[in-house]
Amino acid sequence: MIKIYFDIQTDPIPKLYETLIKRVIRTTVAEQYPNHRFEVNVTICDDEAIHQINKEHRNIDKPTDVLSFPFYDFDTPNITTLLGDIIISRDTAYRQAKEYGHSPKREFCFLAAHSALHLLGYDHETEPERIEMEAKQKEILDNLGIKR
Repeated sequence: MIKIYFDIQTDPIPKLYETLIKRVIRTTVAEQYPNHRFEVNVTICDDEAIHQINKEHRNIDKPTDVLSFPFYDFDTPNITTLLGDIIISRDTAYRQAKEYGHSPKREFCFLAAHSALHLLGYDHETEPERIEMEAKQKEILDNLGIKR
């Protein structure tokens, strides 16, 4: 079971997006840890807020689309454990959806899948890691019927 808590710090996003973000995160995590009980915090903010977080935590002085803060406690399947935090910039998600030519719904779901995989330890620092992570993201979204 995966509990997901939302903190909307900017203009709200459609409830459908929240529902789909939850589904994407649950699907992503449950595939690898079907018997664990996790909690995930999802914050939706604006570019200004994510810029500040990015600067404070990664020393990168600009906004980004999504940040992940994993806790990596996979050894406690019998108790509910905080898996991590996901922070999505509403501003960047809408802008990227337009730039990439797909719906905002798809962009929010993509960012949720991407970030959930980071919480599970996936990374894209090397080319093989990037290829693996991109394939996994596509598989998750395709299986949920969330296409470009």
